[in-house]
Amino acid sequence: MTKRNVAANSSFETTSLASLHQKLAMAKRCSQGVMAGAKTAVAASIATAIPTLASVRMLPWARANLNHTAQALIISTVTGAAYFIEADKTVLATARKNSFNQPSNA
Repeated sequence: MTKRNVAANSSFETTSLASLHQKLAMAKRCSQGVMAGAKTAVAASIATAIPTLASVRMLPWARANLNHTAQALIISTVTGAAYFIEADKTVLATARKNSFNQPSNA
């Protein structure tokens, strides 16, 4: 009985260098939404943390009712929402731009 090398017939072995470069270029384009979302999330967390922490120090109601968990929840909710909104807008804008730039097959 002969033993066959299963790995020699796998799709990984037959992948060309050009297709790997194409996949790398696609990954770089797809990361634009992640980077835009991360930048917006940083700005949103700072813009939310300052008034939240200031209000807890200055307002008696906020001092009595907003413990550390509530403050963190407020800041992280705004940060997460900002990230996903901006990432979604960037992905949709890129998809729209790429759909208009498709070559015609006619």
